[in-house]
Amino acid sequence: MLALALGACGDDSSEGGAATQTPEEKAQATVCAARDDIGTQVDELTSLTAATVTKDAVTQSVDAIEKDLSDMSSAQEDLSSDRRSEAEAANQAFASSVEGIRSELLTSLSASDAKAALVTALEQLKTSYETAFEPLDCG
Repeated sequence: MLALALGACGDDSSEGGAATQTPEEKAQATVCAARDDIGTQVDELTSLTAATVTKDAVTQSVDAIEKDLSDMSSAQEDLSSDRRSEAEAANQAFASSVEGIRSELLTSLSASDAKAALVTALEQLKTSYETAFEPLDCG
């Protein structure tokens, strides 16, 4: 399902088209690229197990996700009102899930049962990603 949601974010510009992109097209490309990278980071996080999860691994992916969310937020002002509303809603919904992971990370990596709880939270993050960004049209 994640691959289907991301498949619509392709670059449809023709040769040399990047130089003539409107601000809205550039913003849409930024939003779609950020959404695509967030999907990659979420996949990396959900591949972690209680045996393999480390604070560094989670922190790197969460930091990358937060940068992507910031990039999306910065680009939103150049989107049409409908697309801006979609992007803002997705960004807000997902950002709270990411903050939950960061909070869990600060308290969870000391014991194996806590690591298992973090892995469960990361799996929930994937569901949150799919729910938040599936409606965001990148086609």
